[in-house]
Amino acid sequence: MEGDVPDPAPSALRHGYTTGACAAAAAKAALAALLDLPRRETVEITLPRGERVSFTLAALRREGEQAEATIVKDAGDDPDITHGAAIQVTLSPAPPGAGVIFRAGPGVGVVTLPGLPLPPGEPAINPVPRRMITAALAELAAAGKGLDFTVTVGVADGERLAAHTLNPRLGIRGGLSILGTTGIVVPYSAAAWIATIARSIDVARAAGLSHLAAATGRSSAEAASRRHRLPELALIEMGDYAEATLKYVRRHPPLRFTLAGGIAKLAKFAQGAGDLHAARAALDFAALAALAAGAGAPPPLAAAIREAPSVLAAHRLAEAAGVPLAAAIAEAAWAEAARRLAGRAIGLDVLVVGREGEILAETGVRGVDEAAHVPAPLNRRG
Repeated sequence: MEGDVPDPAPSALRHGYTTGACAAAAAKAALAALLDLPRRETVEITLPRGERVSFTLAALRREGEQAEATIVKDAGDDPDITHGAAIQVTLSPAPPGAGVIFRAGPGVGVVTLPGLPLPPGEPAINPVPRRMITAALAELAAAGKGLDFTVTVGVADGERLAAHTLNPRLGIRGGLSILGTTGIVVPYSAAAWIATIARSIDVARAAGLSHLAAATGRSSAEAASRRHRLPELALIEMGDYAEATLKYVRRHPPLRFTLAGGIAKLAKFAQGAGDLHAARAALDFAALAALAAGAGAPPPLAAAIREAPSVLAAHRLAEAAGVPLAAAIAEAAWAEAARRLAGRAIGLDVLVVGREGEILAETGVRGVDEAAHVPAPLNRRG
């Protein structure tokens, strides 16, 4: 996560569908089987924004008053860990008046911590997918019986897949979450990551943690954890989404907040970039050279930094000359973060972290209200 991988051209990418949309289609197919309707190879549902979409049925079986349907998720060209996963829904009648009851099947997790949209003990089937499933059932329920069903959602191999997500940190145990707000997966969309950042902050605050740390990557998160003795739950892996993270932190402020990141990403942030991806935010080396000059770099060194091939190379030039460029970047990043958090009583510090996880520079903690006394970053993008 500390490195940068260029995004593919958006125009060449194919959209896909969320696990929630797949579960809704599977639920509708299972109900059609319970109602003895003619079997079809495809099943059509309505997405939250009104689009009608069709899914291919991978498997369907009925045993008495229970039916199970499977849809294989197609995430399009998004690098989604659940692409190709089998989403299975088992449907059975519930007592009259019970409504739709949701259960976690194999591969779907259960919420264990407060702070998520669902209370502890509930299956990790998010609110919008629940509404999608209920709406899909309602399309057929009028043809035979009332809307009283037990819906058990499972994901084949979901427990193993969940180990590669942030679910364990969020307190979702036993498998994946059933997600989706629109039903559609937009390739390389930031929405899922940003939503996870928000949920991570919610869970940490609900657990009573007063000091959170947002990091651009795992090594930075671990450095912040070591430096401040923070538990795993306090660490927010924001990736490149600094602006979105700070906006959410400003709305839901902790008492202490640490921003940690690699020197290149924090240098871009210090110049005002909110999205730190290499393809979406370029560093202004002239501004970096000016920052180095302000930290004591003589003109020849500043000129060399202006022509440096990377921020790391510029840092090494400055370090060899005894110029604290990393510290200057840390201070400028602190000022930018403080401006984005203005009006909140937050103690803020910044850690600049090297490739081996070592702390290259840190600001120490200061109140955000001290931002008025810090010079504005050069080349600020806002």
